[in-house]
Amino acid sequence: MPKRHPLDVVIIGAGVVGAAIAYYAARSGLSVAVVDRGPVAGGTTGAGEGNLLVSDKEAGPELDLALLSAGLWRELAAVLPQEIEYEAKGGLVVAPDEASLKALRDFAEGQRAAGVEALEAGVRELEPHLAPGPAGGFLYPQDAQVQPAQAAARLLAASGASVHLGEEVTGILTGPGGVRGVRTRGGELLAPAVVNAAGTWGGRIAELAGVSLPVLPRRGFVLVTEPLPRVVRHKVYAADYIADVASGSAALQSSAVVEGTPSGPVLIGATRERVGFDRSLSVEALRRLATQAAALFPVLADVRILRTYHGFRPYLPDHLPAIGPDPRVPGLLHACGHEGAGIGLAPATGVLIAAALTGTEPPLPLAPFHPARFAGDAAR
Repeated sequence: MPKRHPLDVVIIGAGVVGAAIAYYAARSGLSVAVVDRGPVAGGTTGAGEGNLLVSDKEAGPELDLALLSAGLWRELAAVLPQEIEYEAKGGLVVAPDEASLKALRDFAEGQRAAGVEALEAGVRELEPHLAPGPAGGFLYPQDAQVQPAQAAARLLAASGASVHLGEEVTGILTGPGGVRGVRTRGGELLAPAVVNAAGTWGGRIAELAGVSLPVLPRRGFVLVTEPLPRVVRHKVYAADYIADVASGSAALQSSAVVEGTPSGPVLIGATRERVGFDRSLSVEALRRLATQAAALFPVLADVRILRTYHGFRPYLPDHLPAIGPDPRVPGLLHACGHEGAGIGLAPATGVLIAAALTGTEPPLPLAPFHPARFAGDAAR
């Protein structure tokens, strides 16, 4: 890409996706700036659990992206400081009855064909504190976890990008040839490419460029317990969580995802509901999480909850992120709409965007993630 400005690319968003793009773009030799209206990881990333999952994805483009990212996260864990708390703990999906177990077997068969390690396992042997009664489950050794805010900060620092925090983007600068940069409340950042990595606010950034991207917020809550001995060894969830992830319903959905952390507290998610940017506390959502977690792990029934937090997942109607160049505005690229999988999918997204910026062959086809796919065939 010819250099017309001191910068090659401006990335809007200092969450983990924007940080990963900055990291891989800089490694490709590009001069990068990252701008965010808040702090590093101040949006969805900072409200995440740090899940790096392949277990909840059926065979298809998102799973391919997750598998690529899983390998990249392992590489990053070897070169980034230990503060990212990368932990290859594995995931355990629990089936409460034989019908659910059969459905999990069918689901796992498709995943294995795509390269996933899915092992039918005795769940009580792997998690002694599980409630009695599950028919069985599947162990996913490739599932892992990071501390998301630290991961974003370390990726951003390692990129060497110039970082502009507390600067809201108020306009996308364009000219006859396409994008020229961005305008912020602090001035202009000029570059021939702009990446929209604004997460839940990705639709609003797209509007600044005169295009539509139907990103919607999907609220979710997490409970944090007092520090405990390692009573939960893996990332454990019931099989109905997979259906919740794939659902397009706006109503409150909840299915407990329970995991221990290296520092002791147990994290309990996950709820989903589309209520706009309503930040009010939902007692019903918290009640459901606590009840479902105690049903999975009775040992948690009398444990104190120290705090709760919530955030907004960037939801797109077909549950696939928008990744790649936008043909409607030359020089504009999108990297948003990952919903609850953005932390896990961040490195692969960074590699794909870096390939698009440098005109090199991407490791995966970009077509399934085409940013203009919601605008109809005329936009392609």
